Parts: sequence; C-alpha cells; structure tokens
Amino acid sequence: MFYSMYAYLSNLPRLHVLGLAIIAYVVYYLIQVVKRPIIACSDGPFKQYLIRKVPTLENKYWPTFWCVESRAQTVLASLLRSKSLPRVNYRREILSLTDGGEVALDWMEEDCNVNAPCILILPGLTGESQAEYIKCLVFAAKQSGMRVVVFNNRGLGGIELKTPRLYCAANCEDLCEVVQHVRRVLPAQCKLGATGISMGGLILGNYLARKSDEARSFLSAAKIISVPWDVHKGSASIEKPVINSLLGRHLAGSLCRTLRNHLDIYREIYQDSDIDIQRILRCKTIKEFDELFTAKQFGYAHVNDYYSDATLHNKLDQISVPLLCLSAADDPFQPLDAIPVKAANQCTHVAIVITARGGHIGFLEGWWPSTRDQYMGRLFTEYFTKALFDEDGEFQHTSKKMYERFQYKQALALPASALLLDKKVEVVEHLDHKVKLM
Repeated sequence: MFYSMYAYLSNLPRLHVLGLAIIAYVVYYLIQVVKRPIIACSDGPFKQYLIRKVPTLENKYWPTFWCVESRAQTVLASLLRSKSLPRVNYRREILSLTDGGEVALDWMEEDCNVNAPCILILPGLTGESQAEYIKCLVFAAKQSGMRVVVFNNRGLGGIELKTPRLYCAANCEDLCEVVQHVRRVLPAQCKLGATGISMGGLILGNYLARKSDEARSFLSAAKIISVPWDVHKGSASIEKPVINSLLGRHLAGSLCRTLRNHLDIYREIYQDSDIDIQRILRCKTIKEFDELFTAKQFGYAHVNDYYSDATLHNKLDQISVPLLCLSAADDPFQPLDAIPVKAANQCTHVAIVITARGGHIGFLEGWWPSTRDQYMGRLFTEYFTKALFDEDGEFQHTSKKMYERFQYKQALALPASALLLDKKVEVVEHLDHKVKLM
C-alpha cells in the first residue's frame, strides 16, 4: 500500500504536489494554530469584567500565517519592530534613590490631557526605553490618550552607575521608590497603572505580591507580558539546544556588555573578593552570569536560591491589584507546564491569558505583521483604557468586589492564634455575607 501511494505521489505533477502541501498546511494552521486564548482566572468579578469589556479575549488569535514557530515569532517580531518603529522622543528625568543610586525615567506625554492616566513600563532583562517592544506599547498608549513613563533599571538607558549595585528579578526596592515618586508627581485625579515585560514582569509581580497593600494604594491596574513564571524551568528551557541556547547566549552577551560598560566601578570593589569580573565577562548563559554575579551581589548563597526567590507561581494569592497577564504556550523562555494555571484559577486578582502561539514577546498576526496594531499592543490598550479611564466607574466597582473576596480568603487563611477566635468568626461571617450578595 505504501509503495503504491509513493508511486502515485511520485508521478504527480509538481504543481499538484505543491497544492497538496499548501492545503495540508492550511488545514494544520486552522486546526492547530488558530485558537481562542485560554483565560486562567477564578470565576468571579474580574473574569466577568474581562470577558465583557476586553473583546480581544473572545476572539481567536491568528498568528502570522508564514511565521507560527515560537523562535521565529520571537526573532522576527524584534527585527520588524526595530526596523519600522521610530525613535521615541522622551522627556528624561533622573531619579536619585535613597542609597545614592540613580535611575532614568523616560516620559511620553505628548498630546495628553492633564488628567490622562499614566502607565509605568518595566522593560526586560537588558531592555530600556528605546527597546522595540517598549516602543510598541508606548505608541499604543499614546494613540489611546494615555501618558507613559518607562523605568530604566540601574546602569541602563545610558545612565552611569553611581553605586556598584545593578538589578535583579527578585528585588523590588527600586521599583517601590519609582512608584512612590511617579504617584507623587502625577495629578491627584490621574490613575496609575503598571506593565512589566519578561524580567520586568518578575520585578513587578514580586512588588505586587510582597508590597500588596502599598501597591494597591498606588496602582489601579497592572499587566505583565511573557513573564518567566518559574525561573528554574525558564532557565532550563532557554539552555535547550540549539536555537533556544542561541537566544540565551545572545541575552547573556547583553548582560556581559552591560557589566563591561561599568567596568571601572567594579574593578576596584571586587579586586580582592571572590567575584571574578573577567570570568563573568566570558559567561555564555544567563544562569552562569547569575551564578557568578547577580546571586552574589544580592546576597544569595546559591543561584537556585535567587531563582526560587524570584519565581512568581507561588505568590499569586498575595496580589491585590487587578493583574492581567499575557503568555504564549510556546514561549521558548518558559515551558507551558510552568504557567501557574491552577494558582490563577484560585486567585481573586490574577488572570492569565494563554495563546497557543506567540513566542516570547512576539504575538505577530496577519499576512504581513503591522508594527503598530499588534495583538500584544491591542490587548494592552483595551485593558488599560477600560481600567484607567473607567468612564462608567465599572472597573472601580469590580475592583472593590474583588478586594472583598480577597479579604474573605485572607481571613479564612488566618490561623486562630493570629486573630481572636470570636473576632475571626465575626469578620468571616461579615465578609461571607458581602461575597454572597455579589
């Protein structure tokens, strides 16, 4: 039978074979590639609001027909955006931090109303305000009438280091100061949101979890994109041969260049320590760089301790700011089984949108991807325009109901010793009554 089929196909004209191949690919594309995104979120006010107010979540995601592979999406998205998006003319502000360090805040406020909402953006591992994926979001926000401020980490964005400290995914001290400053300089009526991309999502996620009450007092809504949820699994994934490891080597090289740009300050400090700067500059993987430099600089005994501290999947229940997350199931930097779907399904304030394709910060769509109107930017603007402008007050009402559910869960989780038993019963009964009325 197989011989007969082979003989039949061998005798087909080449155009027929090509036609059959195209038909087979179209069928594969429509069945396996084009899918409606999964929304991992507990049934409640947040999920109902998103389905009602964010139309992109109800539509299928149509990746670029000829570019569906995850690494191709990742690389091509970067190339297309870098070639077509113009340089952004920001207003730069240098913020001095309490330990003497400095960070650059780049503001885009052109044509914005005085009370227009503001979105704080945190770039990825070595990204800064002119990174192509940042500009994609900045232009999307500008078209929607929102102001933007990009937080460039220490040593990035052309800023000299004033102290030896750089940055890491588990530390949100700098972000705390930045959020407080931005909130202080904005008009009182201006609502503030925040977005973190890749490692910026880890920093923002850790801030939302560890500084839950503080974050809720400053931020109205938050979003993270292509975050490596489980840093251990993400690190292992990016080191897989061959293409993943090439992407990882590129990022490791960027880390080494960042360190090399500030070499003078480190030579003096670490010349008599166990940190070998010359060896660090030869690192080929992100994990090797983190083991030799990042973990030691931030006081971790081992790189695995640092990665455990940075990981988000076990902290989602501490978040009390409405957080929308966008992840691709084929992200080469984060395997699908590391996305905390089960945890999100039990959280009051977290919704994870998972597309079947999209790569890492890719999410290209259409026959020829537009650099301005992309899936990532469209979801970004739909969510923040509804959450921050909130013309009908529905998002604020939804947030209030979400927080009541959050308090109810927190009260149930309190041990009897942490609260007088009678008082705990009284609090739980009161919150239970309010939750049932929703």
